[in-house]
Parts: sequence; structure tokens; C-alpha cells
Amino acid sequence: MSGLSKHFRVSRREAGLRAAIRAVFRREWDTVRAVEAVSFRVSAGERVALLGPNGAGKTTTLKLLAGLLSPTAGELTVAGHTPGARQAAFLRSIALVMGQKRQLSWDLPALDTFELNRVVYGVSHSDYRQRLDEMVELLDLGHVVTRPVRQLSLGERMKCELVAALLHRPKIIFLDEPTLGMDVTMQLKIRHFIRDYNERYGATIILTSHYMGDVAALCSRVLLIADGELRFDGDIDDLVKSVRPVKRVSVTIPDKRHRVGMSEYGMVVKREERVVLDVERGKVSDVIAHLLSREGVRDLEVTDPPLEEVLREVFERRRPSP
Repeated sequence: MSGLSKHFRVSRREAGLRAAIRAVFRREWDTVRAVEAVSFRVSAGERVALLGPNGAGKTTTLKLLAGLLSPTAGELTVAGHTPGARQAAFLRSIALVMGQKRQLSWDLPALDTFELNRVVYGVSHSDYRQRLDEMVELLDLGHVVTRPVRQLSLGERMKCELVAALLHRPKIIFLDEPTLGMDVTMQLKIRHFIRDYNERYGATIILTSHYMGDVAALCSRVLLIADGELRFDGDIDDLVKSVRPVKRVSVTIPDKRHRVGMSEYGMVVKREERVVLDVERGKVSDVIAHLLSREGVRDLEVTDPPLEEVLREVFERRRPSP
């Protein structure tokens, strides 16, 4: 995609009866620039995270890629197709899974939706049976697929949504908050399943999520969108190094007397029994040696700064003046 933009025209009026009547005869409009001149390219088989704050344009971008919306300007092709044309060959090659939307029928078992999708996508009975059995086993669904969807937990429903979306074995998968509202155990199962599908079939994954665990587990490349514009496109490690050129060093020091003078090693993030420091990358070895020589120090750990903090810093930076 190159120079992709999507603008929405929305009506505007003040509150009150008089304003409502006036709007009937003379409506005022605002232009919302959801996506503005965004350009990037994703290779086949990549797992890419599309990140940004609420309202940044992430879901709009996914809908443009899936052909649910048409761009206002720019060029967009997905697997050689123009998504907005909604050609059958294109639709058979993609899947869009949205954590806040459902394609399963609320009062029917998930199996009924699976069978409907089999017919819609023209999947043979033998392929359908083999694929369904494989995914039911991987996702540990068992008898879940025979129960009405309204009786399922959020995690069970989301797993069934994934099965319904992948039965036709798409090569490009758009995932919008796939682990929304799930507990940690369920998130791990979903991440494992998505990674396994990508590795088995070489599918391209484009993911949006507010859970950085999803991003760190599934994607090495991130696209950062803010105010509808692309702010960063690259490796997660490069992003962390450019925004926070430090390592996070943490040690356990039970005795408060032994925590004195910790600021000489770096910026103190937390000074409790577990002391946390941000240390310049070039000084990490020396700092580790000094800390280990101190009395009462144990359980030393060195990590990168949390991705959540890095992203917050990126999005809170003021945009440069034109």
C-alpha cells in the first residue's frame, strides 16, 4: 500500500431541540482523517503487529486491507488484488477475525456456522473434516462446538471464531484484538495456535492488540500508527533501542540499609525490596559487576524496558512542527 488515506464525513450539531431542527435543513459536516498517507509493504508469511492508541486508525487500516472499506486516496493491493473489488479469489484468500465482533450464530452451535462456511467457501467434505478435527484438537474444543454459542465463555467463543475463519485455510489473516478480555491461560493458547498456523501454512498475519504479550509472542516487526499516520515501521528491538537506549536491571535487596546509593548505577525506577534501575547499555556489564559485589544483593535480572512503556513514550511525544 502506498499513500493510503481514508477520510470520513460526519455531521456535527450542538445539543438541544433548536439545533436538531436547524440540522434538518442545514447540516454542518466535519472531515475525520482516520488514515492519512500511510505506506508499507508486508511480505508473504510475515507476522506484523499494527499498533497505536485508541482512535489511531488501526481497525480502519485492517478494514481497508480486507476490502470492507474503500480508500479515499492512495494505492492498495493485497496478494495482487484490489480489496475493495471484493473478488471471490481475494475473499477466499483472507480471513478477518475481530475480538469485538462475531460471525457465530448466537443461539446455534458453532458447528452450524462451520458447516455454513464450508458451503460458502466450497470446501470439500474430506478437507472440512480433516481441518476441523485438527483445529478442534489444537484448541482443545472437544464438545464445546456442539453447545449453543450463547452458553460459551469468551475464550471458548473466540477459539470457535478462529476455527470458523480458518476452515477455508486463508493465506492472509487480519486479527483485531484476538485475545480481548481473555485470561492469561487462554491468551497463551490463542497465541500458540496463531503461531502454529503461520508456521504450518506460511500464512501472513497482521495483528492489532492492546496486549503487548500478543505482540512480543507473535511479531518481530511492528507498524506504529498515531493520528492516522505511520510513525514507525521496523523491528521491535530497534524500536526499543531507539526510544529507550537502556537496559532494565533489577535485583532483590531485602535489607533497606543495602539499598543506599543505587542511583549511582542508573535511573532508579523502583526502590523497594526489588530495586529496578534503567542503565545505559554500554555500562550494563560494569553495573552488574558492582551490584554483585554489594552485600545483600541477589536474584539479578537484565531485560529490555517493557514494550508498553516504550509505546507510551512514542505516542506521548509531541509531533514536530511543520
